[in-house]
Amino acid sequence: MTVRHWLMKSEPETFSLDHLAQMPKRTTMWDGVRNYQARNMIRDDMRVGDLVFFYHSNCAEPGIVGLCEVARAAYPDPSAFDPSSPYHDPQSDPANPRWYVVDVKLKRRLKRNITLGELKAASPLADMALVRRGNRLSVMPVTADEWDFILSLE
Repeated sequence: MTVRHWLMKSEPETFSLDHLAQMPKRTTMWDGVRNYQARNMIRDDMRVGDLVFFYHSNCAEPGIVGLCEVARAAYPDPSAFDPSSPYHDPQSDPANPRWYVVDVKLKRRLKRNITLGELKAASPLADMALVRRGNRLSVMPVTADEWDFILSLE
């Protein structure tokens, strides 16, 4: 099966690449996604072995900071059922879950932060979902050509 490429955003004050690096086996579930389009990609399209850019958003210098891989296929997001979680969804039913997660494993840090400004300025990335105006998704596909180009910026 072909490896797919993704970009997953996280606010570093909430969960950063440093947090992931400190997790056992440098692996954790990617929880809290509460957008149906992003949920559908997690649930229906992400596969074990897919590669992921870890992107820091909503910070002084947004950008791609690390490489991960999907370590476990989609399963129901346990935070949706936990009343103490900020991601609790009282209407999500364990028998028919609304929200899903995948586990991601840190492969490595990038040599440097590849900033959003650089990505927006690169003409080969003009059609990339991340740089299109109004795109607020926390999970998005990355084409193989976009992936290779971004790695060349390292």
